[in-house]
This record gives sequence, structure tokens and C-alpha cells, in this order.
Amino acid sequence: MEKNYNKTIVACFVGYIVQAIVNNFTPLLFLTFQRTYQVPLAKITFLVTINFAVQLLVDLLSVSFVDRIGYRASMILAHACSAAGMISLTVLPGVLPDPFLGILCSVILYAIGGGLLEVVVSPVVEACPSENKEKAMSMLHSFYCWGLVGVVVLSTLFFSLVGISHWKIMALIWALVPLCNMAVFFRVPIAPLLAEGDSGMSLKELFREKLFWLFLLMMICAGASEQAVSQWASTFAEKGLGISKTAGDLAGPMAFAVLMGSSRAFYGKYGDRIDLNRFMIGSSVLCILSYLCISLSPSPVLSLIGCAFCGLSVGIMWPGSFSKASASLPRGGTALFALLALGGDIGCSGGPTLVGLVSSALGDDLKRGILSSIVFPILLLIGILLVKKANAKKTL
Repeated sequence: MEKNYNKTIVACFVGYIVQAIVNNFTPLLFLTFQRTYQVPLAKITFLVTINFAVQLLVDLLSVSFVDRIGYRASMILAHACSAAGMISLTVLPGVLPDPFLGILCSVILYAIGGGLLEVVVSPVVEACPSENKEKAMSMLHSFYCWGLVGVVVLSTLFFSLVGISHWKIMALIWALVPLCNMAVFFRVPIAPLLAEGDSGMSLKELFREKLFWLFLLMMICAGASEQAVSQWASTFAEKGLGISKTAGDLAGPMAFAVLMGSSRAFYGKYGDRIDLNRFMIGSSVLCILSYLCISLSPSPVLSLIGCAFCGLSVGIMWPGSFSKASASLPRGGTALFALLALGGDIGCSGGPTLVGLVSSALGDDLKRGILSSIVFPILLLIGILLVKKANAKKTL
């Protein structure tokens, strides 16, 4: 009897919502932690660094253990860690002598889950039999965007109606998502990433492939192009338009996330009619233009519109790079997906850092800081063209 992988794909979609929960719920509580537990702001900022540092470490280490324990066990472990981190967030700060230590342990726990999800979800979807894997990959990554929007909107609504003092209830509600999805992964079929008898490429083999280095560069630039604007959009909106933080969050990061998710969902629905190379090239050009609009426009409103269009333009970059790498290096296996995820996370960290450093050096000029990061979509465009040229040579 032929296995039905539709439930597997849906469970993977929910897996990316779980990742959005663990990355975006706790930052909504930073001021609450500061007031409730008297945690200094410097320590609270450190939580973001720890979250992504742990995820980077998991990306790197997963190369050595995911294939050994299998994708099902890895997926269950990822969801278990994500749920445990969210639940312990409501318990540990109140029972440990130092509340910050309790928060830190919880962040590390769910960061392990988030990092592992980033490594295993994409290859599980890639392995599922489907007519157009690029469509499935793009739709998959759109769910991170919808998860981000859902976490911010539903949590904010809960805090407004019930009160921020009851944040622990909301944390436990969000913990139900990974718990329920973990139960699903005990039962759904999971296809092997490689054909029977095939073995994945070793790190040594992978490093010898020139295309791998191109795809790694593309992933770094995809992450940087996305986050260089996304992470600063709220500040940009507040400073440029003189609005409150809540309005800035809605006008900046939320608009960015909605349009990024829309771009991914659009390709997820119509990708069979659209050439991926053309879509990625067009998106890269639009991204470069949006960076110029943000940086050079004299109007704050036009600059903010540029931020929104940047979200639309970067949507295909991450999933598109994944799909192209998997098609070009079919024996890449877990090592390929783990290292690409690592590259993407390096870009997500490096892009905003470059903007911050340049802005600070130029008298807190955020526009010029963002302009400096235009190098990322330019390099991505060059990478796409080089990969296209290399693949064209292979088919001759």
C-alpha cells in the first residue's frame, strides 16, 4: 500500500510554526522579566545572543548525530526540547535562586529544539514524494512567517485582554503546539532522504564541491539580506515616523513578515508555472532596489514602503537556495542541509550586526548602515547566476 505523505508535510509546516514560537515569544516578555525578576537589560539582551548561538552550535553538531539516530527520532527530540523549554520558562525562574539562570536554562533548552528543527524539517519535506519540490519547500518556509505573525498578534491580544501578568498561561498554551506535533511525528511516514543503497556525501566530499561553496555563500547572503532589514525595521519605523513601539512593530517587522510569507506562499502555489532561476533573479533585483529605496529616499514613508517590499523580495531566497542545492547536489544528505542552515544562521546574525556597526560608526545613521548591507543581495544575485551557469555546463 502506497504511503500518504500529506500528513508528514503538514506536520513539517507546523514544525516551522514551532520554530517561530521559540524564536519570537520570549522577546515579547523581556520588559516583563526586567520588572518581575529585576533582571538587568544587559543580561536580557544576552538571551537573544545565547538563543542563536545555541542554534548555530546545533546546526554544526547535527552533522554527526542526525543520520545515526534517524530523522524521526531527531524530529521528536526537537519538539520535546522546544516544549520543555517553553514549560520550564514558567517554572525555573521562580524556583532557582537566580531567576535569570532559570530563564537562561529555558532559552538554551528550546534553542536546542529550534536549531534541530531548522536542520531536519527541510530534508524531511525534500524527501517526501511530490511533483514539485521547490513549491513544497517555499510553502514550508512561509509557515515560519505565519508563525511569527501569529505569535506576535495572538500573544499581544492575550496580554491586552487577560493581562501581561498571566504570561505563563500563554507560554503553556504555546507549549501545546510542539507537544501535539511531537505526537504526530510518532506516527506519520518519513521517506528516506537518499535512495536505497546510496550514501550521503562526507564533509570532505562536500567541501571539494565548488557548487557547495556557492550555495553556502547564497545561504549566508539570503539570511543577511532578510535580517539586515527585518531586525531594524521597528527601530526604523519608530525613528522615521515618530510612532510608538507597538505601532512600529506592526508597521515594520509585521509588514515585512506578512509580505515575506506571501512571497513564499505565492511560489508554493504557482511554482510549477514559474522558473525558479528567474524568480530568484527577479527577487534579488527587487531586493537591491528596495535597499536603495530605504537608504536613499528622502521620505520616511517611502523608506518604510521599501522595508515592506524588501520582505516581499527576500521570501524566495532561503527556500530557493535550499531547493537548488538539493537538486544540484542530490547526495548532499544531512551534512548539506545542516551546513546550509548554519550558513543561513550566520547570515541572520551577520547582516544586522553589519548594519549596527556601520550605523554606529556614522553617527547612528541607520539609512547608511542599511545601504552598506546591499552587498548581500548583490552577492546573492552573482551566486544565482554562477550556479545557473555551472548547471548549464553540466547538461551540455
